[in-house]
Amino acid sequence: MDIVRWTISTAPEIYLLLAVAIGTVLGRVKIRGFSIGTTACTLIVAVLIGQLGTFTFPPMLRVVLFSLFVFTIGYRSGPEFFASLSVRTLAQVAMALVLGGTGLVIVLSFAYIFALDPGTASGLAAGALTQSSVIGTASGALAQLGLPKNVLDQQEANIAAGYAVTYVPGYILTLLFVPFVAPKLMRIDLKKEAAKLEAELSGGAPPKTENLAYRKFQARAYRVSAGAGRTVEAIEDEVGRRTVIERIVRKGADIQPHLDTVIEEGDDIVIAGPTAAIVAAKPVIGTEIDADEILRAIPGNVVEVLVDNRKLHGRSLKEVVERVGDNARGVFLRALTRMGREVPLSPDTRIYVGDVMTLVGSTRNIERAAAQVGQMLRSGDRTDIAFLAAGIAAGLLAGLLSVKVGSVALTLGGGGGALIAGLVCGWIRSRRPTMGAMPPAAQQTLSDLGLGGFIAAVGLANGHAAWIAIQAHGLLLVGMGLVVTLVPLIVATLFAHHVLRMNPVVTCGALAGAMTVDAAVTGCCEIAESQTPVLGVAVPYAVGNVVLTVLGPIIVACTFVG
Repeated sequence: MDIVRWTISTAPEIYLLLAVAIGTVLGRVKIRGFSIGTTACTLIVAVLIGQLGTFTFPPMLRVVLFSLFVFTIGYRSGPEFFASLSVRTLAQVAMALVLGGTGLVIVLSFAYIFALDPGTASGLAAGALTQSSVIGTASGALAQLGLPKNVLDQQEANIAAGYAVTYVPGYILTLLFVPFVAPKLMRIDLKKEAAKLEAELSGGAPPKTENLAYRKFQARAYRVSAGAGRTVEAIEDEVGRRTVIERIVRKGADIQPHLDTVIEEGDDIVIAGPTAAIVAAKPVIGTEIDADEILRAIPGNVVEVLVDNRKLHGRSLKEVVERVGDNARGVFLRALTRMGREVPLSPDTRIYVGDVMTLVGSTRNIERAAAQVGQMLRSGDRTDIAFLAAGIAAGLLAGLLSVKVGSVALTLGGGGGALIAGLVCGWIRSRRPTMGAMPPAAQQTLSDLGLGGFIAAVGLANGHAAWIAIQAHGLLLVGMGLVVTLVPLIVATLFAHHVLRMNPVVTCGALAGAMTVDAAVTGCCEIAESQTPVLGVAVPYAVGNVVLTVLGPIIVACTFVG
């Protein structure tokens, strides 16, 4: 035991990293497909390890860790958040605001009825509304109040206790409510409504497999005979399926394949497109030839493109193709993903800023089309550390500003400032792709390490006090947490269905997004036997991340008694 106490006083960071490691492993364990997540597990492990002794961490460590996490959340959500401020997505924004606002009202009501201190009220909101970032923003707001150290420590312990007790029930309730309870409240059959939505998206007929699946892209060479005397456009139209003539070689010289270019007998041409279409092109063009040399000059490619063109936000895929125009020629959409989940494809599928398109075609054509849609994601991109550090520094500086409301100085705090800075920096990156690079893998690493390290530091430093608070108020917190989770979900469901008249399938996805619970979307998709619930996730997720995060300082300001 002496060795343990010595390491705690000498190198407490060892236990911080152990808490992150153990919490991450436990958070990945699934029982019948369900896991409570790494954040809750890390906090529980840290509180338990915190019983071994007194852990002390420099305040700057926690500030840096939380700033990395919340800045990354803002950076990731920035393009979607600013793009969501449009008429086409107003209903989804309104639903997310109603959910967050209802949660705030209920938390403040409980704080008034049961005389909850700012720390307990903030922990209740963080756990029951499943938004871990509230812990950091509330802690930052408390630090601005000039409280004595022992009082501040107790408030932070109360945050940890409130979160630890209410997060798991809140998470489970959200997982169950979205796919099972919400459809009953709307009096609909989720599976039937999903099938109906798919039929609408596919133009009134049930969606066929070929509308959703990717058919292999190929390029083949033909020697022109049957197609002599016809234009490139005429041949492409007859072959169909958006095939494109990529190259024309006439007597050893390259001819530009413009739409009005006339094909002559004996020309060697390369036609690209879905395999089934170009294999059937022989009667239209001529004999297929073995021409490795001219085929090598047409490099095929598969590229992921991040949609960041605001003019495309909320428009159907058919409208996007029309807007891109001739630049879409020879480019095929292999998949569309939103928040990491594949979206069903049809001409009426809505495209949102932040979506990722997987485009297939020749390198030249993809680059031409991608310039009209967004920015190509390249795995070799390095994180722009200067941009990242400067953005966080600017956010922390903004967090120092405060406005006096009665006796309380209302401030964003370091966490809120870093979040706003992340939103702005993510938006700047979407407008100027040459600056501020942060590849998705780097974003995930910074987010996981920042939040995990911060949560572990809070749990270790306040382990004793948090455990006492859990023992004293655990059952009361659980009861309040159930109400704080359920009532906003019920209100948001009814508001979306009866007032906003949102599609019920999209509403289910939007509820999961507004609560920032990714797993609830998976549950919806499984019950619906369709990917259509994903259509409602993106905008509420971006808005929810921002709205729920800023609840921390608001709750502290409303519940603090000087």
